[in-house]
Amino acid sequence: MSLFTVMNIAGSALAANTVRMNITASNMANADSAASSIGGTYRARQPVFVPQSIDTENFDDELAVGVQVAGVVESKAPLRREYQPGNPLADGDGYVFMPNVNTVEEMANMIAASRSYQTNIEIIEASKQMLARTLALGQ
Repeated sequence: MSLFTVMNIAGSALAANTVRMNITASNMANADSAASSIGGTYRARQPVFVPQSIDTENFDDELAVGVQVAGVVESKAPLRREYQPGNPLADGDGYVFMPNVNTVEEMANMIAASRSYQTNIEIIEASKQMLARTLALGQ
């Protein structure tokens, strides 16, 4: 496998983790948004990753696989119903509907995505250094 293929794979992981971090940030931003109905309540979202074939110019027919985002799914976890009689969105019983976002889980997800992003940056940097050293051998 060439170093360019390694960079392509790491680049696909960078793109996927960018989407993951953006979705997690959206979940965190909407964690405390109240709604007056079930249909209008924000639901936590998660990206779905699938393998992606990377075009290679390998002579040994190895298959290089990266990652891509196939889509985004909403959580099936039940919504929270909180008693807030002073809230203008409250129903007749004084309850509002709150998102099913678990902030602790989202923070762990953000840390994992951030570390994965950082690791893939380091992979690209190491590949660049190896390419530079390979070119220096010919001098």
